[in-house]
Order: sequence, then C-alpha cells, then structure tokens
Amino acid sequence: MGDFTPQEIATVYRVMAMRRDMRHFLPDPLDSALLGRLLSAAHMAPSVGLMQPWRFIRIRDPALRAGIHALVETERVKTAQALAEREDEFMRLKVEGILECGELLVAALAGGRETHVFGRRTMPEMDLASVACAIQNLWLAARAENVGMGWVSLFDPEALRLLIHMPEGSRPVAVLCLGYVSAFYESPMLEEVGWAHRLVQEMIVQTDYWSE
Repeated sequence: MGDFTPQEIATVYRVMAMRRDMRHFLPDPLDSALLGRLLSAAHMAPSVGLMQPWRFIRIRDPALRAGIHALVETERVKTAQALAEREDEFMRLKVEGILECGELLVAALAGGRETHVFGRRTMPEMDLASVACAIQNLWLAARAENVGMGWVSLFDPEALRLLIHMPEGSRPVAVLCLGYVSAFYESPMLEEVGWAHRLVQEMIVQTDYWSE
C-alpha cells in the first residue's frame, strides 16, 4: 500500500501541469501565514550534500523594489538589443510584475559554499541546482495555494548583490514575484504570444546513448 491515494497523486501532477510563470498580478498583499507556508515548502527542497545554500530576502522597502525594477529594466533593454531581429518583438513582451505583485523575494546563494565538497568536487554548480529545487518547491506550493509566481532573471547579479547589501561570495539567483492574480494563463504565456513552444516528450528522452 502506498503512502498516497490516487487522488492525492493526481493532484500533484495537476499542480505541476497548471503551474505558470506569471507576469500579471493584483496588488493585494499575501497573508503572513501563507507566505510562511510557501517559504517552508522552499526550505523542504532537496540539496546536494544537504548544504541548503538557499537564502530568501523579502523586499519590503518600496524604494528598494523600485531599484530592483530599474536593474531589470536596464537588462531588458540590453537583452532586446542582443536578440537582434527579435528586438521589437521582445520589447512588446511583459517580462515581470515587480511593481505590481503583492510580495517580492530575492532567491540567493549563501556564501561559504566552497566548504561543501560532498557532491560538488567535480560539479560545483550543484549549489545553484539546489537553489533551483527550492524555487520549484516554492512555485508548486504557490500554485496549489492559488498564488501566482514569476521568476525574473533579467538583472546583473553583481549590481543586485550590491543593491541589497549581500556579502561577497553570495549571489542572487532570481527575483521572485508572488501575488494573487485575476486568472492563471491557460498555457505558458510565451506559448500564448508565439515566442516559444514546449518540446514534445519524445524529443527529450533517449536510451543508452545520446542521439539527435
């Protein structure tokens, strides 16, 4: 007998299928108990060598939120320029909801990670993979709670580190917009606007050896 009922198992898969990278938010604040549950879910994530490198900075100062938005806007323009022929198309996309969302977090790597060798001797980037697991836990828990979340990566990590007074050796990984939404996208927003499409599963699974 398994630990979970068929209904519970189906719910897990349903939450994953309905998760969306949200960019449109309502300004209503999140209840503190709800935010606590979401952060607890993040902290339950697996990590290589149980190093738990994630840190979450809650941004409460409106001026600081505006400063983060300015960093993202600077990188948005640079990214558009790097996209060359798709520059105008990219500039029409809404890529974040920093000024609108009810809660703003910065997910970061803590310093002192060089002391963690277990599982990282040949793959030091596994600290970053561990933080990604924490972000995914947070994302799925948020969707289950009917809270939208958007992952923003358009920023200069060093500029953001300095802006929020993070110590040397630490590194911001993501700006996370959290908040209530009027509706979740029916499909990923970048699919809805024709920017990109999800690959079919047969393209990502191979047997024994790499093949094109």
